[in-house]
Amino acid sequence: MDSIKQLHDEILEKVKEYYRIAHQPEQQTPFIPRKSRVNYAGRVFDEKELVNLVDSSLEFWLTYGRYSREFEKKLAEYLKIRFVLLVNSGSSANLLAFMSLTSPLLSERQIKRGDEVITIACGFPTTVAPVIQYGAVPVFIDIEAGSANVDISQLELAYSPKTKAVMIAHTLGNPFNLKAVMAFCEKNDLWLVEDNCDALGSKYDGRFTGTWGDIGTSSFYPPHHMTMGEGGAVYTNNPLLKKILLSIRDWGRDCWCDSGVDNTCGCRFTKQYGQLPLGYDHKYVFSHFGYNLKVTDMQAAIGCAQLEKFPSFVKQRKRNFKHLFDGLKKLPELRLFEKYPESDPSWFGFLITLTEHAKFCRNDMVKFLEAHNIQTRNLFAGNLTKHPCFETLVAGKDYRIVGKLVNTDKIMNDAFWIGLYPGMGNEKLDYMIEIIHKFCKKRKINNESR
Repeated sequence: MDSIKQLHDEILEKVKEYYRIAHQPEQQTPFIPRKSRVNYAGRVFDEKELVNLVDSSLEFWLTYGRYSREFEKKLAEYLKIRFVLLVNSGSSANLLAFMSLTSPLLSERQIKRGDEVITIACGFPTTVAPVIQYGAVPVFIDIEAGSANVDISQLELAYSPKTKAVMIAHTLGNPFNLKAVMAFCEKNDLWLVEDNCDALGSKYDGRFTGTWGDIGTSSFYPPHHMTMGEGGAVYTNNPLLKKILLSIRDWGRDCWCDSGVDNTCGCRFTKQYGQLPLGYDHKYVFSHFGYNLKVTDMQAAIGCAQLEKFPSFVKQRKRNFKHLFDGLKKLPELRLFEKYPESDPSWFGFLITLTEHAKFCRNDMVKFLEAHNIQTRNLFAGNLTKHPCFETLVAGKDYRIVGKLVNTDKIMNDAFWIGLYPGMGNEKLDYMIEIIHKFCKKRKINNESR
């Protein structure tokens, strides 16, 4: 055993050396304006992530294991929430969160096919996809122009006797008006699912987003606030929802034993379930139609190392946002992200919307930035209801739109965002500010000369 441990430790020392030779120089490459690429996002890591990854692979447990349990525990401690379940992506987290609310264990609060869920069209499609795939009806309301978050004045207009839940995201890390949304949900006995995939580390009124509602979700895809490659999480304070989430994540089984563990309940072969024979093996009793959404322990190992760095990531994102905001706030052609006074965002991106003073279109500006090696992104779907996937759906039946999505369409046509991830230093931020000013000045001169 001593020789195995010695070899194990030697391997991990070599991994540290490999990082210093293969990856550290890449992360320390000097930025050269107009030649170096300014990506909108990127991984920030050191030897710890590689050491954890190799350590997990040498253990060769592969599936959900000790690193997964450690990550769930530490993320729960960070968010100050009772239960965290790891899954294989943020999209799976949204799927699991929504499907848990369709469980018959919720009695009269169970979401059934034909029931309605209030949401927004300006966001990522997998916030809405589970609702449609199940056969419930998404009800789309508009957003605010400044925050790009849900317009709370539209909530009451969207409500009907069929409404069972609100499921919306905090846009690019900017918290929506949680007090107002929570009050609306409590008044009408509605579930609230916070898609927190772009907002991990954000706070509203001193409390982490994702922990206000009944369920919160996160994504650990590489561009996000922290990464484990693929991966996500679902979290809740509700013990019944935790039981349902665990069941649906793990094939829909009734058993709650960890992988490789038997008979946690102590009555594996003694109970009656449904119409099964008395004493049917509890490990193969299924109380829900579920999935296998678990993450691998190797991914969780990376996540554990990332989580140690996470507070510094949040701090750097805030600093980078302020740097960009201060450098661009005087340009009349651009409307910049606005937040609520109660909000303390862990920003995911820097949103820019063209104003009436802009004598150019969004794509003109985006093409100019891309030509200068600055990566850009639209605000995801813009208006999801305009996409080809909605062509097979019937408005008024498969989905509803409340009023006109004026600000949503404005974002679709005239907005984009640039990066501010922790790997960006002042050189990249200043370069983006310089190029944006250059474009606006150039277009202004061209228009005045006509």
